[in-house]
Amino acid sequence: MEHTNDQHQHNQQHMNMSTTEMNMMGKIIFYEDKNFQGRSYECSSDCADMSSYLNRCQSCRVERGCFMVYNRTNFMGNQYFLRRGEYSDYVSMVGMTDCIKSCRMIPMHRGSFRIKIYERENFEGQMNELTEDCEDILDRFGMSTCLSCNVMEGHWLMYEQPQYRGRMVYMKPGEYRNFMNIGMGNMRFMSMRRIIDSYY
Repeated sequence: MEHTNDQHQHNQQHMNMSTTEMNMMGKIIFYEDKNFQGRSYECSSDCADMSSYLNRCQSCRVERGCFMVYNRTNFMGNQYFLRRGEYSDYVSMVGMTDCIKSCRMIPMHRGSFRIKIYERENFEGQMNELTEDCEDILDRFGMSTCLSCNVMEGHWLMYEQPQYRGRMVYMKPGEYRNFMNIGMGNMRFMSMRRIIDSYY
């Protein structure tokens, strides 16, 4: 009987949500095989370990919102940005070399964007503030690298190379004093872009 009560509460929560609120939630469906075949798992929030639901994941469909997917559990390893669309074989489509092991939903952000980037760790060295995308911090600010940052407003993608190339990392609002401490190894960033198309 407990299961029925839980299901009832779950349904009640969804009934209490307006259509607008439901549309603001992301939705992604993962499939075990390429071309949306095999067992599937639908997700509208963060998932730290996909293996609880699927043996592997080789394709997915983003129905609403944007997600970061990771090739290791607990949001570690290489990460990739997926916007609304179909990924029939994401390994070849986004350049992943392994199955998706975890995913994180990117919350919707309406409003301004602001990030402070620093040349050295612990908010030291040259500092610049961005409110728009920057395709090359060396070209624009004369900064040779970015080793710490403070995301003040909005959600951002940071890239290892200029022109939004190389490995990427999702940054939500917060202070990042040392990228190595949060599992990014010796990564440094040379370009950054706002995530502005989450729910459109």
